[in-house]
Amino acid sequence: QVQLVESGGGLVQPGGSLRLSCAAAGVDLEDYAIGWFRQAPGKEREGVSCISSGGSTYYADSARGRFTISRDNAKATVYLQMNSLKPEDTAVYYCATDAFWGGSACPLQATLFGSWGQGTQVTVSS
Repeated sequence: QVQLVESGGGLVQPGGSLRLSCAAAGVDLEDYAIGWFRQAPGKEREGVSCISSGGSTYYADSARGRFTISRDNAKATVYLQMNSLKPEDTAVYYCATDAFWGGSACPLQATLFGSWGQGTQVTVSS
């Protein structure tokens, strides 16, 4: 059974950076797509970025140009480097995976992922 653990969240000023990590256990990470999602209070969970098992990367419009997703299969970890952070990036960030998605597929839809981490809080505020 796959287990995902997020870390790296915190409080940062606008314009600052954070790097989130998603550590996976129980699976061979290179066979899995990993998505990053976020949920702000009172809002639906939304897709931020995704990296397929084949290494293809996808970004929401809100993240493109500021966030970078990468994976280190040897460490079984996926990273989300977030730069130029804005107050509207404040949310709980989750990583997720699902064995259904292989190859280049990696949708940015939360409902299509079945395994989730517990989340890490990111707060962007001065």
